Amino acid sequence: MLEVCIDEPAGIEAAVAGGADRIELCAALSVGGLTPPAALVRLAAQAPIPVHLLARPRDGDFRYTDVEAAMIADDITLAADAGLAGVVIGASAADRSLDAPLLARLVAHARDAGTKRGAPLSLTLHRAFDLCPDLPAALDVAIELGFDRALTSGGEPRAVDALPMLEALHRRAAGRITILPGSGIDSATLPAILTTGVVEAHASCRSATGDAGEVERRFGFQSGPRLRTDATKVRELKRILQSAR
Repeated sequence: MLEVCIDEPAGIEAAVAGGADRIELCAALSVGGLTPPAALVRLAAQAPIPVHLLARPRDGDFRYTDVEAAMIADDITLAADAGLAGVVIGASAADRSLDAPLLARLVAHARDAGTKRGAPLSLTLHRAFDLCPDLPAALDVAIELGFDRALTSGGEPRAVDALPMLEALHRRAAGRITILPGSGIDSATLPAILTTGVVEAHASCRSATGDAGEVERRFGFQSGPRLRTDATKVRELKRILQSAR
């Protein structure tokens, strides 16, 4: 199972063309992804593969005020109303452990939204998980809350640098939740990551475009090279996953 994170319309087309199994729909991948605009949500709902919406109202940490928590709940409603397959959420307490009370409310809201539309929303815990001081304990909390999968780099900036932890999390999950490795995954790192026993992978599969964007950067409209989802990279990761069966 290959999940590709995208943040623009062209990314949807490239992910589908490359053979992705699922899309994580975001905005602003340059800061790890934020909640996508409603227009992009409606467009992605037409994709022929499942789409999960990232509900993250701002960059930075994952400690949310009541106002921000309400925004996340509204984003969950948006995903359900648009007909998306799932949502990606997370929240941290002051010590960076999971904010279980808030997450319990958001999970309940997602279940209610799914019931109203007649189809459940798949629930992914995002990489707020990676900031937790005790990942195995956090995984138990995620299971108790009812998440379907945990997106994680094993507590390191890059998943390939946390192979022992990924393997330990996969064993601890024991089929109760799916471990979805993400961060720095490409054709060079995916084979090693698959040795941990995981069966899903999350990647952006982006390449720099030929557009230098010099004028846009000078005016502050672009922070670095223009990156876009590359169907060829999607196709190569899918090939590696299929060959590992």
